[in-house]
Amino acid sequence: MVTIKEIARECNVSPTTVSNILNGRPNVGEETKKRVLEVVRKRGYQPNYIARGLRIQKTRMIGIIVEDLVQFSTAGVVNGIMEQCEKLGYRTIVQNLRLYSRWSDAWFDDENAYYSILNPALQEVRQIQADGVIYVAGHERYIRCFPEDFSLPAVMSYAYEKSGTIPSVVLDDERGGYEITRYLISMGHQKIGVIAGKEDNIHTQKRLLGYQRALYEEKLFFNPDVVCYGKWKRESGYQMTGKLLEAGVSAIFCMADQMAGGVYDYLEEHGLKAGKDLAVVGFDNQDMAEYFSPPLTTMKLPLREIGKKAAEILLTELEGETCRETQKEIKIPCSLIVRDSVIKLKC
Repeated sequence: MVTIKEIARECNVSPTTVSNILNGRPNVGEETKKRVLEVVRKRGYQPNYIARGLRIQKTRMIGIIVEDLVQFSTAGVVNGIMEQCEKLGYRTIVQNLRLYSRWSDAWFDDENAYYSILNPALQEVRQIQADGVIYVAGHERYIRCFPEDFSLPAVMSYAYEKSGTIPSVVLDDERGGYEITRYLISMGHQKIGVIAGKEDNIHTQKRLLGYQRALYEEKLFFNPDVVCYGKWKRESGYQMTGKLLEAGVSAIFCMADQMAGGVYDYLEEHGLKAGKDLAVVGFDNQDMAEYFSPPLTTMKLPLREIGKKAAEILLTELEGETCRETQKEIKIPCSLIVRDSVIKLKC
């Protein structure tokens, strides 16, 4: 590893001069600055952030612990965190727990398995002298991942921290369910079926609350018989569609784009078409939604915004500034993406 002393020796200047240039201090001549930066570039010098952090008791390093990078929601959140950290000169290091890759969803209720992977990651974040840590969940739920004696500032993203003492940045699922149901009603639909995720899932429960609130405001009857629960997969959408069509719905609100794909499959097999014979909407705005035929109307998840807000809260604390957020749960709204899968009914 190239050192500042070696750079200084090659440029015939003092190590202090090199350090001043690398840290953007103005008390160095322009010619000297150009000469030093050219040598830095050629030699591929990289500062040792950990060693510097030990000297000044601050590394400007943020640990990001993710449950699994393979989860479709994770990359967007991590990208938002990194973007915000870079703006303020913080570096990031990612710990990928690979929980879904190891055990699918069988680990949710297995605390021993969970903590056997999480605790070493938390210990490593401490060992590298990170200034703070952000936890990125694979899906929203209540989690106790930070011990009470955890010494670093922390923020939870895409999930709720059970203790209530750590800020949690999450989707506004209820508002999302409300807005997409309001859109269907505005298009003339009054009998709206739902293909939801698992019944005990937070996303399911909150989106269903939004759906019910939209119906209530329009004085429309809530019929629990047209609410079906599945497993967030395409197969669930396919399996539930027939029952909902028999119940006479004119629209189906799918709580995941993948389930909407199953609805499309069922309709095609039975000589029907989304956007013509049945209105279909999804949730997530995964890449596939744009390429359905017809393209799927859905709710876009604010993944990047969740990551940016989580980083903003953490970095505000680290910089010693007053945080404008006083609530421990910060909800970020989804966005309605209107495409061609909803037919407008005549009044």
